[in-house]
Amino acid sequence: MNIIRHDMGPRFSEMVTVDLGAARLLYLSGQVAENPSLDITGQMREILRHIDRLLATQGATKQDLVSVTIYLRTVGDYAAMNSVWDEWVPAGHTPARATVGAKLIDSEYRVEIQATAAITAMGPTP
Repeated sequence: MNIIRHDMGPRFSEMVTVDLGAARLLYLSGQVAENPSLDITGQMREILRHIDRLLATQGATKQDLVSVTIYLRTVGDYAAMNSVWDEWVPAGHTPARATVGAKLIDSEYRVEIQATAAITAMGPTP
């Protein structure tokens, strides 16, 4: 087993890949919008684009997601969040998902998304 930390900082890595031989697991840290002044729709779109980019660095796509946890600052944003999610997530490839009401670290963040994907061991390495 080989563990690789990507974009490692003093407190967390942007993504950690675990090579299990025949498969790799990709653990994405909680993703928030780079522009927290956006509304829930804008923040969701920005975060999902970033998740797409992170997955692509390892040869993965959103179809490879196996688990997603969505943290919402305001549960009143649930319908708007789901509207963007439904446009983005591929039919027939929905991951296990939990949505949690949470007090996020910055009051401007409306949503944070943590994700895990699984892919074959073939693909880019760090």
